[in-house]
Amino acid sequence: MPMTASPVTVEIVKSAPRGAEAVGVPVASSGPVPRQLGLSRAALSANGFDGKPGQVLVLPSATGPTLIAIGIGDPSELTANGLRSAAASLVRAAGKRSTIATSLADLEGVDSKAAGQAVVEGALLAAYRYIGLKTDTSGASTLSRISLVVGDKRTPGVRAGVDRGTVTARAVHLARDLANTPPAYLTARKMAERAVAVAAETGLGVEVFDKDKLAAMGCGGMIGVNQGSTEPPRMVKLTYTPRNPTGHLVLVGKGVMYDSGGISLKPSDASHAKMKMDMSGAAAVLATMSTLKALKCRAQVTGYLMCTDNMPSGSALKLGDVLTFRNGKTAEIHNTDAEGRLVLADGLSLAVEDGADAIVDIATLTGAAIAALGPKFAAVLGNDQAWVDTVRGASARVDESMWQLPLAKEYRKLLDSQVADMKNVGGPYGGAITAALFLNEFVGSTRWAHLDIAGPMDSDADDGWLSRGATGYGTRTLIELATAFVR
Repeated sequence: MPMTASPVTVEIVKSAPRGAEAVGVPVASSGPVPRQLGLSRAALSANGFDGKPGQVLVLPSATGPTLIAIGIGDPSELTANGLRSAAASLVRAAGKRSTIATSLADLEGVDSKAAGQAVVEGALLAAYRYIGLKTDTSGASTLSRISLVVGDKRTPGVRAGVDRGTVTARAVHLARDLANTPPAYLTARKMAERAVAVAAETGLGVEVFDKDKLAAMGCGGMIGVNQGSTEPPRMVKLTYTPRNPTGHLVLVGKGVMYDSGGISLKPSDASHAKMKMDMSGAAAVLATMSTLKALKCRAQVTGYLMCTDNMPSGSALKLGDVLTFRNGKTAEIHNTDAEGRLVLADGLSLAVEDGADAIVDIATLTGAAIAALGPKFAAVLGNDQAWVDTVRGASARVDESMWQLPLAKEYRKLLDSQVADMKNVGGPYGGAITAALFLNEFVGSTRWAHLDIAGPMDSDADDGWLSRGATGYGTRTLIELATAFVR
């Protein structure tokens, strides 16, 4: 299976090493210009550079490293998220240069640990390239070393941040790799194999459930969605249990390895071609779980990967069929392309059985979420406002944008069925809300938040720390959430 490595060394130094091919110089939008650039503010402005966030100016040198001015705006307003974006801009401006350096010495407004983490994340995430099966690998990232110039006083904090940022960025790389992989190379079985390998590498417990086990467990959502596929389903349960855990968080990821829509077949368009990424939720959960031991997470965390294809065939799920889920509830199928909620239903039921203190499911669930919020924002809904606020706070700290939609109980009647407990779709309007209302039937009174990441699952272009293709969205939010979790 094609995967992307990230062999980048991050070092903390007192001055930029002589071998650095590019040196990033942070420049504020006001005040003195760093002497290192050798230019006045007027000269910078004449070249279209005013020090605003997102601006870069490349200054080649015949005798030394290329200098890259990086706009950081008003220093008093600089945040860790701003530093992350600035580091991404530096890496993109550096192009094929393999060794870069930048200084954190004068950026006192951001906590040392947060600064170190943000800069490393921004740099490594922007450097990501998925080469996959290309025979021409010239487009691969050439970045091999990042040198951070830090004063003695800030070194311990920055080093701690660098260590954490390296772990989180590489987890996002894993999530991106999985979602970018062509579907023939990443079936449910192969995803399970990959999860077992990751668990062994990162100190997790793991259990894999095949089709027979799922049927015996009454996981009718998984079995029903898988009916049309020649590839059998897999459910993977990952466990991390520290001593004296602060609580039990359960993560449930939608892992539809390829979504054709089933007999409610999707049109053959650009969005259909992206349906190899319909397992991005499961990828984010696996990537998150891979970090917990390294980050010394104090909470018990369980992750479910609900993996299957959704394909049309003579044995496929039909409109009018009724499925019975793990918790005994039933649903009448009115659209086989609303399959993600069916596999999540079984995972959520198991999360409740596990005695979770709180649950988060993450899924590329509805086009309605994209219609409502566009491609940059995930939708978040839940049954407990304090828990939703906690999830939103985690996402804000890592700069993964999300917006809350209402879990409008008055829309529940749209799911009413004459032959089952509910239908799997609720009509043409409010689709992200009715999908969440469907999932709400499987969590009982347990605190629960639902992340619909259909919009930000991928990026059409390199954009800041986002690289073209799968984004790994949600991974850093879930890591932030898990490592701070208290029941």
